Amino acid sequence: MAAKKGSLSISSENIFPIIKKWVYSDHDIFVREMVSNGCDAITKLKKLDMMGEYQLPDGYKPKITVEVNPEEKTLKFTDNGVGMTADEVEEYITQIAFSGATQFLEKYKDKTTEDDMIGHFGLGFYSAFMVADAVHIDTLSYKEGAKPVHWVSEGGTEYEMEEGTKTEIGSTMTLYLNEDSLEFANEYRVREVLEKYCSFMPVEIFLSKEGAEPEYETIDEADLKEDDVVVEHIHEEAKMEEKENENGEKEMVETEPAKEKVKIEKRPVSLSDIHPLWTKHPNECSDEDYQEFYRKVFLDYKEPLFWIHLNMDYPFNLKGILYFPRINTEYESVEGTIKLYNNQVFIADNIKEVIPEFLMVLKGVIDCPDLPLNVSRSALQNDGFVNKISEYISKKVADKLAGMCKTKRDEYEKYWDSISPFIKFGCLKDEKFCDKMKDAILFKNLDHKYLTLKDCIEENGGEVVEPNDKKEENGDDNKVEEIKTTIYYVTDEIQQSQYINMFKNQGQDAVILGHNIDSPFITQLEQRNPTIRFQRIDADVTDTAKEEVAEEDQETFKKTSDSLIEIFRKKLGNDKLDVKIAKLKDENVASMITLSEQSRRMQEMMKMYGMNDMGMDLGGESTLILNANHPLVQYVVDHADSENTSVICKQLYDLAMLAHKPLNPEEMTAFVKRSNEIMMLLTK
Repeated sequence: MAAKKGSLSISSENIFPIIKKWVYSDHDIFVREMVSNGCDAITKLKKLDMMGEYQLPDGYKPKITVEVNPEEKTLKFTDNGVGMTADEVEEYITQIAFSGATQFLEKYKDKTTEDDMIGHFGLGFYSAFMVADAVHIDTLSYKEGAKPVHWVSEGGTEYEMEEGTKTEIGSTMTLYLNEDSLEFANEYRVREVLEKYCSFMPVEIFLSKEGAEPEYETIDEADLKEDDVVVEHIHEEAKMEEKENENGEKEMVETEPAKEKVKIEKRPVSLSDIHPLWTKHPNECSDEDYQEFYRKVFLDYKEPLFWIHLNMDYPFNLKGILYFPRINTEYESVEGTIKLYNNQVFIADNIKEVIPEFLMVLKGVIDCPDLPLNVSRSALQNDGFVNKISEYISKKVADKLAGMCKTKRDEYEKYWDSISPFIKFGCLKDEKFCDKMKDAILFKNLDHKYLTLKDCIEENGGEVVEPNDKKEENGDDNKVEEIKTTIYYVTDEIQQSQYINMFKNQGQDAVILGHNIDSPFITQLEQRNPTIRFQRIDADVTDTAKEEVAEEDQETFKKTSDSLIEIFRKKLGNDKLDVKIAKLKDENVASMITLSEQSRRMQEMMKMYGMNDMGMDLGGESTLILNANHPLVQYVVDHADSENTSVICKQLYDLAMLAHKPLNPEEMTAFVKRSNEIMMLLTK
């Protein structure tokens, strides 16, 4: 072919800054683009073979070779794919990259983000100019009679193309690195980038240093392969050793037989795993395979709790593996890592649009060839399709968890405390997820036994009512209220231990809800299940904990109660204090604080939304309960004017409050001082 010179249809002063600044945020990403182009070329050649338009030679092994040359400051990418003719180089390299380039520039010259960019063919190749002053292409097409092509561009508007010297089908891209990018002439740096972007490419990738001295290894001759380069055949004599026989005579005995070995040039090792675990069927994978893959990809040597293998062909193609990691401490980062791939080509870490927000704790890989990516593949375009993927992942996680709860309950219970905050958050965020998880939500009771919501209702004497059964056939709209079941709960086993002991003494049970997410979660459960209500055990004194006052004693009891209320309000200096008197069965409890469930949830909501300082005080809705059966309370009634009564009233109030919530600094200081004074009284 005759040598040809030409001029690109757009100024490099405009196009290359866009490629460098907006299209690719990371300069090392050019390695991915060059290798991906090679993969595409190989894929095309294999498809031509399948269609009968080309026959692959015997022993054909698709591969991409990357060669670094520190002396020449070059980086070469060679593939044995489809190759190009001169016309194809003209079309795919020179023209397509800049087709409509003027409009492209007009559209993006004022953009500072890449969110709207749509894939322009050819720009992948031009990413090479982020690091290279010049790029040479040597290519030979698979087509019969095709001539090799040599194409050169120095990153400006000029290029040259002439007949080349390449003899093997495929393409070689040679990058002459600029002074700012000489790091990519370092073998170890390029290895790092290849492992980052190309670890799971569907084609084997080999890295070498051009001109490096060959390395050798010695193997058994029986292990020799056809493509091994033999340097030397080695015969190892049998090893003999002098030993004593049964007759006590010494003789030479063969301890190791003679061996035939071969010294060969060291076999190259591919940097890519062309059949990663997620491309296999789950039946082909063992637990050890999943764990080893997790350690390799995420460098996390804590065994994951469990994993979910995604394998979907319709309505979109998606494969992957999601892991629930083991989170050991409260302060450990709970944000996971989702590696996104497109046909085994690494795209990015944690593209949040693909994973539901509540599953961000997951670690895993997702490979979806159908994803709508922008030109640099580093971000998703806004697309309803992405939402479908997110919904699919949410459904698969729910199916896995619900299935484990049914078939592997013991194992599921071991995981529950670790995963429950994320599952509950998911129920709050996603109604479909919540529907699927309704029977797999667990509650831990005071004996640390795990119960489902159905178990909790039945243990509290209630009846499970499905949503469709909320109204009776008679049309009684109030039936829901009549069958409402109360499920009691605690938020802090230590803080609320006094109430817990009272509950246990009366044979009652409660569930432990100690996470911040639990308050909005149980509110949602009540909305979805109007036949139940949740109430903290210190919201009120249950009837089972109180003795009934005999009819003949009620008048006396009322007078005593009125007197106690007046005394406590006076001694505590709070005439608005809500005080109630009850005869508690547990004589060890002198006083306790209750706060209505509605008031508590209002306080929690205000705290959650930073509304504490809006001047709304709900503290007055707490109630001091005094046990008329306790000697200290009786002492107050009988010695209203004693000098010790004020101290006892204040101490009973603070003790009740301590069992309810932490005292503020001033209250705690006064409590400690008063406690010391009481102990001093004991010494007199």
